[in-house]
Amino acid sequence: MKLLGSNAWRNYAIFRVFRARFCSTKVIEQSSAPIEDNLYRRISGAENWVGSMAPVLDQWLEEGKEVKQSELRKFIQQLRKYRRFRHALEISEWMSDQRNHVLSTGDIAIRLDLISTVHGVELAEKYFDSIPETMRTFQVYGALLSCYARNRSLEKAEATMQRMREFELGKSSLTYNVMLNLYFRLGKHEKLDILMQEMTEMGIKWDKFTYSIRLNAYAASADAEGMEKLLMKMEFDPLISKEWNTYVVAANGFLKSGQNERALTMLKRAEQQIRGNSMRLAYESIITLYAALGVKDEVYRLWNLYKNIGKVINSGYLSMLSSLMKLDDIDFAEKLLEEWESGTTLFDARIPNLAIRAYCKKGLLERAEAYFKRLMESGKKLDATTWDCLATGYWINGQTAKAVETLKNAVLAGRPGWKPNKHTLTVCLKYMKRQGEEEGAEEILRSLEKDGYISSQLYDQLKHDINDEIVNSKPLNPIEGDEGACDSEVQKVVEFKDENSK
Repeated sequence: MKLLGSNAWRNYAIFRVFRARFCSTKVIEQSSAPIEDNLYRRISGAENWVGSMAPVLDQWLEEGKEVKQSELRKFIQQLRKYRRFRHALEISEWMSDQRNHVLSTGDIAIRLDLISTVHGVELAEKYFDSIPETMRTFQVYGALLSCYARNRSLEKAEATMQRMREFELGKSSLTYNVMLNLYFRLGKHEKLDILMQEMTEMGIKWDKFTYSIRLNAYAASADAEGMEKLLMKMEFDPLISKEWNTYVVAANGFLKSGQNERALTMLKRAEQQIRGNSMRLAYESIITLYAALGVKDEVYRLWNLYKNIGKVINSGYLSMLSSLMKLDDIDFAEKLLEEWESGTTLFDARIPNLAIRAYCKKGLLERAEAYFKRLMESGKKLDATTWDCLATGYWINGQTAKAVETLKNAVLAGRPGWKPNKHTLTVCLKYMKRQGEEEGAEEILRSLEKDGYISSQLYDQLKHDINDEIVNSKPLNPIEGDEGACDSEVQKVVEFKDENSK
């Protein structure tokens, strides 16, 4: 495999920050003047192009025009930003294969990560093996480490970290934060503590990401004492700025541990730190936590502040609607739904999905049906999840025949990434079998596996389940989305989505 570039992280925003540091090359800043780069326009305009980027670049040269290495790096950076990883990799390969440009270690790091993203870790490892020892710098090893961390390959990540120690390439909070975040994601909190102690012994300063990872780990395990001690340490660290998301994470942790008053104190502190471009995200996160604490007045107060920022966007409606449903304020929620429908925001299926889930969970099936019908009549394109939500509602309200018919529509509306509610699917398939529609049930099952909506393992499990005559009427938590929607808003913060760190 040929030599040349990498990227680093994706699942968490902290990964995106580290990716920029490990896998960066010096890129020319984009001018504020109107773009006159026709080549860039050709590349950016080929978003849905299924072929290679090479012919686009070759054509440019055939027209007698030049392309500089710095421009190619800028194109790669932009394509990565817009998640066009395959096109970015093709330009990286063209840069070396066709133009014989000498690659920097940053270019190599970028290539390494792009290969991992597009083709998988195995090919990324082969590429790494082809890199000369003299070029395996901190950036390159860091990119490999981030590939393993992103794919949760713990043993390989630990082995890479050890090699970086041996070569004295890992004496950086950046490297340690990659491993800390992986340990956090895998629930390896003991290893996380050991690694943080190692940082202290080596004189490696904890940065805001180190603190954030440890705080999130404490919050995830509802360790109130651990959070208190860490917050105190952060307060006295002059290098750590006080940010609203820190206190939101702490509030969520105290809420989980049952210390509601402490959680409220954290939310008040969070409000004091709100500023800049992250105001919307901050208010959305804090609103959902006030709702989880059952403090209605604070929810309404913050909503009024949120509306004063400017136009209300979909994420704001989603946050407030999930909060109102949790607070059982159905009347206000319905008014907000009407406001959203009559507004100019783009249609976001998550909002009706949330409303339908909430109606069904509260036993308001007729309202769910009426809202669904209104959406259909207005010409809104409802996705598979919307149909699935209604199917689950029919089932938990004892109308399994309707659930089956609605589930069939969900399957027809399926698109990549959709996953059916496993409990609803199981009950509907069993019901079809009892009604003498065993062939139809198996056809639905085969279709779901063929289109990638369920795994082969789940296919085998469900096939076994529908032949099991024991039918569970109502498994625990058949509907996710009421609390789930609220938690997902808070998760924006828990997953280090810090807009100011980009």
